[in-house]
Amino acid sequence: MSESSAVNKSELVNLLNRETSKMPWSELQRFFACGDAIYVHESMDLIDTAAEIALDNKDKLSAWMADNLVGNVSDEQAQTWLDEECVVWAVVVAPWVFVQSIKDDK
Repeated sequence: MSESSAVNKSELVNLLNRETSKMPWSELQRFFACGDAIYVHESMDLIDTAAEIALDNKDKLSAWMADNLVGNVSDEQAQTWLDEECVVWAVVVAPWVFVQSIKDDK
């Protein structure tokens, strides 16, 4: 990564951090219905993942998808979150909304 792209990533991460929030899954259903809700596994950093995708890092995205760490929210996951009235972390990198389960702090 070049120095200029590192600066751009840093700025992007700061921007995405400010735009990330907890949201009820029920409010994100329309994005899921359009295929625009992207799941990010709990082991991943949501903001860094969204930034890498915004920067079009295809190699990382391909690896994450192959490892089932990033991908479309499944019908089963969407239904579980809806049934359980879950709140998730969400950040937008248009046209997608990246979502992640909120880790239990216990």
